[in-house]
Amino acid sequence: MFNILLAIVVSASIDSTTLMIGDQTDLHLQVTHDANEQVAWPSFGETLQEGIEIVDKTIVDTTTLPDGRLRMDQYLTLTSFKDSLFSIEPIAIASGEDTFWTDPMALNIIQPFEVDSSLAITDIKDIEKAPIWWWGIFRWVLLALAVVLAFAGAYYGVMWYRKHRKPEEEPINPELLRPADEVALEKLDEIKAQKIWKDGKVKEYQTELTDVVREYISRRFDVQSTEKTSDETLREMETILVKGQGEVRRTDVRCTKEEGKSLYERLKKMLQTADLVKFAKWQTTPDENEQALSTAYDFVNETKEVQSDDVQSTKEEDL
Repeated sequence: MFNILLAIVVSASIDSTTLMIGDQTDLHLQVTHDANEQVAWPSFGETLQEGIEIVDKTIVDTTTLPDGRLRMDQYLTLTSFKDSLFSIEPIAIASGEDTFWTDPMALNIIQPFEVDSSLAITDIKDIEKAPIWWWGIFRWVLLALAVVLAFAGAYYGVMWYRKHRKPEEEPINPELLRPADEVALEKLDEIKAQKIWKDGKVKEYQTELTDVVREYISRRFDVQSTEKTSDETLREMETILVKGQGEVRRTDVRCTKEEGKSLYERLKKMLQTADLVKFAKWQTTPDENEQALSTAYDFVNETKEVQSDDVQSTKEEDL
């Protein structure tokens, strides 16, 4: 079984020499040689020889032995579908100009049952219909219903909660509980005490001042001045102070008709000057800053809500 020449040993062995048709077995091919020897390994295709197929094959594995020699191994997985006794021909291994051969081997393939070739080819077994899996279908239907009911319950639960929950009470701004003129005069006192325009903060000063006046107008006359431009605010204030029209008439304020006209002109100058400072980088003089604050005070004091006896005296003065 071994051929030894020029320090090269080739061998081939098969795990099982007898197989049923379609079974598989491994053929082990091994070559041992000196490290300086060049070995040409055979190339295998899909068949080892006629009637014997190669199902799989490993790569050639090279191992260095303790004595320094090299060992090359490869496994071929064989099968056959022909009832026959095969003689596996020797496998050639080339090294230089020499060729080494493995010993021949036998492989017996056995047919385990008789085949009557006179009969027509038929199916092994009749086709059977798979039974309906009623419990599986019922289980999936129950699962689908459970999912639908869960979503429906969640939806109606949310809708019921939104319908019956108590509305959250928004916190009331303490300033809205006090008279508009009282809040405005208090803020004007703070601006007067700080006088930030003296530190060069003219834009901030004018902004804070007009914000106080706009908030006061919004509460006192329901004009929503904080959301309107200066021109829009002035048009509505002209209707109230000069023309004596609108929901809050001139007779509802302390000033007379002539005073209303004068007060409107001063308010107009204050708002327009503030717009120039905020949007056109206008620089006001100290007198103009003082005058704007004075106008704000006068506007609040002369337009704040009055008692019925004060309103009556104002009407008489107009007459």
